[in-house]
Amino acid sequence: MFGRDRPSRAGRAMPASRAVACITASAFLISGQPALAQPNGGLPIIRDAEIEQLMRDYSAPILKAAGLAQQNVQVVLINERAFNAFVMDGRRIFINTGALYDSKTPNEIIGVLSHETGHMAGGHLSRMREQLANAQTASIIALLLGVGAIAAGAATGNSNAAGQVGMAALTGPQEMIRRSLLSYVRAQEESADRAGVKFLNATQQSAKGMYTTFKRFASDMMIISSRIDPYQQTHPMPSERVAALEDLIKTNPYWDKLDPPELQARHDMMRAKLAGFLERPDSVMRRYPSTDTSLPARYARAIAAYRFSGLAVSMPLIDALIQAQPNNPYFHELKGQAYLEGTRPADAIAPLRRAVALAPNATLIRIMLGQALIASNEPRYADEAISLLRVAMQRESEMPEVYSQLAMAYGRKGELAEADLASAQAALARSDMKTARELAARAKTRFPTGSPGWVKADDIVGLKQPRTSFFSASKLTIGPAQPRGPLTTGPAQ
Repeated sequence: MFGRDRPSRAGRAMPASRAVACITASAFLISGQPALAQPNGGLPIIRDAEIEQLMRDYSAPILKAAGLAQQNVQVVLINERAFNAFVMDGRRIFINTGALYDSKTPNEIIGVLSHETGHMAGGHLSRMREQLANAQTASIIALLLGVGAIAAGAATGNSNAAGQVGMAALTGPQEMIRRSLLSYVRAQEESADRAGVKFLNATQQSAKGMYTTFKRFASDMMIISSRIDPYQQTHPMPSERVAALEDLIKTNPYWDKLDPPELQARHDMMRAKLAGFLERPDSVMRRYPSTDTSLPARYARAIAAYRFSGLAVSMPLIDALIQAQPNNPYFHELKGQAYLEGTRPADAIAPLRRAVALAPNATLIRIMLGQALIASNEPRYADEAISLLRVAMQRESEMPEVYSQLAMAYGRKGELAEADLASAQAALARSDMKTARELAARAKTRFPTGSPGWVKADDIVGLKQPRTSFFSASKLTIGPAQPRGPLTTGPAQ
């Protein structure tokens, strides 16, 4: 619910149901820049251990100040270039890669996260549902009154006049309902701004990043501001928002406080990583020319080289990164990923093991190591892969790839019952209920009746509705699924 807002068309009535639907969309995807939809209707989720850890470090103090530290709130990355962020439930903050890419300082993103946390802490989602329910009831009443007027006119033979009265009864209240909802959403945005500044004050962080972002939006909107009806917007008008924020930040005593240098360095590395994975090589070279010898520039060029130029070109660049920072787990991860996707899984094992040792809580790296162990076709690695993936399964229970890799590992050992169960769990995570039930039913025939595996399989067979998950089709990492392919993303179901 943080981003620029496109003006909606004024002066055109819409059906009540459509009006409520539009407000619903704008309430939960509160910028006019919606996240890109996948063909199956999901969100294009990106998974990356390094960036997700940085987002956790950004959001943890804010969530603690808001009293949400125990709710396990996750920051989810959306592969969308527009600068935007939003919340859809009380457990996830969604943020576009465009916001990460365009932000020059950690404080700018922390300001975004603080604003979204304000929506969560204020209970805006549940209150919005109540408002929408009330609006739906009001729109139905208006619809019935309008239809009743038309029907009454037809019964008395004065259908033309009655039709005009009936249409007025239909369109007038609908527009009032829509504007009322928009006003309510704007009030929520203002409330989230105030809460965001409060959380920044409580964590002794500057509000400059939040203010800078709103100023940018205001500048972008200046050229079309004369054509915008302020009563048709989900956000306060940018100029009004900046003015209100100026009053708020006067209470922030940390205005001139800078981000810690180490946090700024990690932020710069994140932006370079996104450039390396998301942009074409020529774009990467323009942004990070060979004359730029900084670590972020070298990171971006190494990633672009592995994606587009192969191992012979990229591996010396990656090795130079490791030499510069031998204890950076994400450089070792990159080396392992390059080997794995370069069809050399056996060579990927050592750097991935090193990455896991340096970042033992990075579940996504554990999954990649398990994948490399399995892809090496060495039976002696099966037990190690199973151990890694079973731990990952506890932490990432909604990722189909974890179960698919686990199924292959069990298959290598000839443990067909466990392989069938894991395959059924993978299908379930993809919401493929037909396949899940078929595989679970077969697993039941292979497990001893009443055993833990049999019970799990029986639970899947008896499920009536598929589980849904934002992460059900997410890939293992931010990198490509095929050698030097496009950025790995996955839809959120």
